[in-house]
Amino acid sequence: MDKFSMSHLPREVLLHDVSVENSQDCERIAIRLAQLAEIDAQEYYRPLGYDTMFRYCVGELHFSEDSAWKRIQAAKICRRFPVLFEAVADGRLHLSAVCMLAPRLEPGNVDELLAAATHRSKSQIEQLLAERFPKPDVPTHIRALPQPAPTLDIHPAPGQEIELATGMIPAHAALASAPAPGQKLPPTRRAKVAPLAAERYALHVTIPRKTREKLRRIQDLLSHSIPSRDVAEALDRAFDALLEKLEKRKFAATQRPRVCRGSANPRYVPADVRRAVNARDGGQCTFVSDSGRRCDARRFLEYDHVLEVARGGRATVEGIRLRCRAHNQYSAEQTFGVQFMRRRRREAADARAAAG
Repeated sequence: MDKFSMSHLPREVLLHDVSVENSQDCERIAIRLAQLAEIDAQEYYRPLGYDTMFRYCVGELHFSEDSAWKRIQAAKICRRFPVLFEAVADGRLHLSAVCMLAPRLEPGNVDELLAAATHRSKSQIEQLLAERFPKPDVPTHIRALPQPAPTLDIHPAPGQEIELATGMIPAHAALASAPAPGQKLPPTRRAKVAPLAAERYALHVTIPRKTREKLRRIQDLLSHSIPSRDVAEALDRAFDALLEKLEKRKFAATQRPRVCRGSANPRYVPADVRRAVNARDGGQCTFVSDSGRRCDARRFLEYDHVLEVARGGRATVEGIRLRCRAHNQYSAEQTFGVQFMRRRRREAADARAAAG
């Protein structure tokens, strides 16, 4: 049997095994960092023909450049603060966390920061560091770029400040020219929100000229209330307007609710039920695992019948719940079977393709 084939393992066995392997991996990583730290400190790489630890890791151990840099930095800071070795071995800190904390660690704060960063994701540690070590706001700056660079990066602090910037040149902001007809946009970075301080963020996103023109139009229409043409305020109001529209469509949110008429279609969820269910469930998936963990998904939310329509379920406040698409499908598969639901989804996809 192929040792890399896991399809024969029951779910419980596979989940248990990967948890055990992950714990062992954490300890192995900590041991590897200790080994690298000692090799680096003693310069044992020199007799092997390498002038730096980095070249040794890439040339002898065949690490990628990124992996070599991350492990060397982590090894150095762990050697300085050995308590970090234990944190990595226990799975409390991942390598990215160690590297992110490294510039801020001092003898007086290592225990405090270690405790605050325990079991935190990369984005959570970014937020933690921004709160503990805030950065200054970024300025607003828009500048056109020459062809062929149809990109625009925006760095706002929501409701406060904004920076329009590009990731292609070392400037704080840039507005690209529109691409020539038929010209394809070059690959760009994914949008990213990076915390600057406790309540300040930098948003990096690429937009085309037409979106820039929409922003200018919004500034013009708001000129009486925002004569300064402040980009952050304009974006904040645009987001408010879009949120109101989206929440009205998705959750039937309104300041003046009306009595809703019933429907003969049991799958139809009336507006008053959608409003009540969204308020009750907090706009979050309600699936709870056997261990008590509630799914924290707020994307791809769907109104799910607690008792399936095929079994007599009705669209009442008590009979409807919010589920993300993944857990909505999971519940259906638990009830009707995986193969049945796959066939139904395939049939639905074929019907949409035929109609479109």
